[in-house]
Amino acid sequence: MKKVLVIHGHPVRDTFVDQLTNAYVTGAKSAGAEVKELVLKSLNYDINFREGYRGNQELEPDLEMAQKLISWADHLVFFYPNWWATYPALLKGFIDRTFLPGFAFSYRKNNPVAEKLLTGKSARLVVTMDSPVWYYYLVLRAPGHHSMRRGILHFCGIRPVRISSLGSMRKASESRRKKWLGKMEYLGKKIR
Repeated sequence: MKKVLVIHGHPVRDTFVDQLTNAYVTGAKSAGAEVKELVLKSLNYDINFREGYRGNQELEPDLEMAQKLISWADHLVFFYPNWWATYPALLKGFIDRTFLPGFAFSYRKNNPVAEKLLTGKSARLVVTMDSPVWYYYLVLRAPGHHSMRRGILHFCGIRPVRISSLGSMRKASESRRKKWLGKMEYLGKKIR
């Protein structure tokens, strides 16, 4: 049985991201996957990585639980909006505070390449955006996607990382939104 962790990174309540997340979870559960969810706006933690890697900022219980769930999962699915060409501070703070040395990666003495500690896992990013998807890729060059895929997840050993870019949300018709929800349920059934 595939173990799926859904990480909901939208800081606002009652958004289309909630519906997308629910559709994916419905599909994954119908396929027999064991699914657990982390709704970041419901967790209690400081998103500010106050001392960086120099300090010893204790993990709050919710972040300790998050690390256990990340370790448990075979497949991670991140749902979040594209804000300022990347992702909300809530998600960035979560990553800063949980994907730590000794958990997600490890620096090696006399070796510039870090050891990847989260190998054997795959991921999907589901990203909503107000701009058209073509504009995000061609004009902005998809900086948030590159950051999440290469700078964070690949760095920690998580691959493959697939991406679903959904936009333009501002102009999306009801039929288009239904199509996206159907696609999420399909991806959940396929655990992709």
